[in-house]
Amino acid sequence: MTELIFVHGALVRDGQWWWQRTADLLQERTGLRSRAVALPSCGETTPEQVDGGLVADAAALRAELDDVDEAIVVGHSYGGTVIAEAGQHPAISHLLYVSSYLPDVGQSQAAIMSGESDPVAIGDNGDGTLSVTGYDATSFGERFLQDADEATRREAWARVAPQAAAALMTPSSAAGWKGVDSTYIVCAQDRSTSVELQRVHAARATRSVEVPTGHHPFISRPDVVVEQLQALL
Repeated sequence: MTELIFVHGALVRDGQWWWQRTADLLQERTGLRSRAVALPSCGETTPEQVDGGLVADAAALRAELDDVDEAIVVGHSYGGTVIAEAGQHPAISHLLYVSSYLPDVGQSQAAIMSGESDPVAIGDNGDGTLSVTGYDATSFGERFLQDADEATRREAWARVAPQAAAALMTPSSAAGWKGVDSTYIVCAQDRSTSVELQRVHAARATRSVEVPTGHHPFISRPDVVVEQLQALL
C-alpha cells in the first residue's frame, strides 16, 4: 500500500505538526497514511542537539523509505534538497515539491538561496548551527504564513529552531529527482522563496502547477495540496 512521506523545510522542527492538517484531510479523503521524517540536522533525532547535516538528513529519509513498499515523497523548501541527496530509491513512486528545490549535483542549499533579491536572514550561532535572525512571532508570521491565522503563526514560531550549518552548506552529491515522475507546486504568493526561483526548479519537475498561497499551503490550504496528491493516486 502506498504511504506518503513528508520532508519539512530548514530551520524548524516538529515536521509532523507542519504537515498535520494536510495529513488529516488526506486520510479523510483517501485513507492514505503519511508520516514526517525526523531530521537529525534540526535536533529531531537527538533531543536538544543537532546531529549531522544534509547527509544525515538524507539517510533519515532513506531509512523511512526502506520501511515501506511504495511511497509518495513530499519535499517542502529544504526538503527537496534532502530528497536529491537521498538519491533514487525503489520505493518512490512520485515526488511532490512545495516551494522547493531540485538541486543538481554540486549545488548546496546556501548556493541556491544566494541569488535571492530579498533573502531570509540567517545567522551563524558560532557552534556549528544556523538560525533565522531578525524575526519575532509577528514578522515571522507575516513573511512565512501571511495566509494563516494568528494562532497558527504563533504555533509555527514556537517551532523555529537552529539547524546544523552542514545542512545548508554541503553540496549535493546526488540528484535523486532525476528520472522520477514529479509534480511541483509553485506558491505564487510566497514571501520566503521567490516565485522566480520556484519556477526555475519547477522546470526540472515533470509538471508544475501554480497556486495562490504563501510558503506553507499544507497549513493554510491543505485542500490544494490534497487535490494534487489525489491526482497521483
